[in-house]
Amino acid sequence: MKYAITGGTGHLGSQILQELAKLVPASDIHVGVHTVSKAKKLVEQGFNVKGFDFFDEESLEELLAGTDVFIYVPSKSHTSYSRIGELEKVITAAEHAQVGHVIAMGFIADQVNNPFDLSAFYGYLPRRFAETDLNYTIIRNALYADPLVPYLPELIERKNVIYPMGDEALSFISLEDSAKAFAKVATTSKLRVPGRIYTLSQSRNYTMPELAKVLSEISGSEIGYQPMTLQEFSDTYNEGGEGHMLSSMYDAGGKGFLNIVSDDYQIIMGKPATDLKVFLKSKYSK
Repeated sequence: MKYAITGGTGHLGSQILQELAKLVPASDIHVGVHTVSKAKKLVEQGFNVKGFDFFDEESLEELLAGTDVFIYVPSKSHTSYSRIGELEKVITAAEHAQVGHVIAMGFIADQVNNPFDLSAFYGYLPRRFAETDLNYTIIRNALYADPLVPYLPELIERKNVIYPMGDEALSFISLEDSAKAFAKVATTSKLRVPGRIYTLSQSRNYTMPELAKVLSEISGSEIGYQPMTLQEFSDTYNEGGEGHMLSSMYDAGGKGFLNIVSDDYQIIMGKPATDLKVFLKSKYSK
């Protein structure tokens, strides 16, 4: 079996790659990267590293040539418009290369009336694949739990969780658990059900007071809940022009779109996803 993956040097893609290498030989995995010189460690690990660009059809088809299972991790572009253009190139290349099965990363903010900046892309993703003759499986992630760890010192200083969420709850999954599930689906034929959509989350969600209580316990500091307005949040976290995208995500959360809980992780892995408190305890050092 030959595997191909994009985003092999990114947050999720790099972890999927390492989990995949525990299940199949590294020599069977082709890793698409934008800058080969930044992927020397992957070459040293025995992966077949190939330079490509999503909008260069020739390089994308070369990456996917002869691929049995392609794990598509989208780029980090901040607009649905650019990601949809990218997806169209991916689908065309996968069709031309006659890829056996595509596993595509989704996100739970994909509802038709979701205000998140990228919801149009995540809603388009499964519908567009359904129009094709490709075998595909979508794996939707809940919010990543990992950013809570480096964010904790700021929350301790503020003494409050500040997400503009009102009374609604958020669901989480760790990058490590997500990566393990992607690798397991990619290498297990009975899990690669054409048209199947898996949703990865922990076994419960958290309102902001509940999240604050967990963070207080982990940090040993009293943390409450005092939300910013959406505009305040956007202005405060606008580094790299990401402010509106981030605030739009919590706008979606405040409307109840990011509270989804699923047992799909247990179906895939045979055990529940790592509990949020357990995860944070393992990652946070006071």
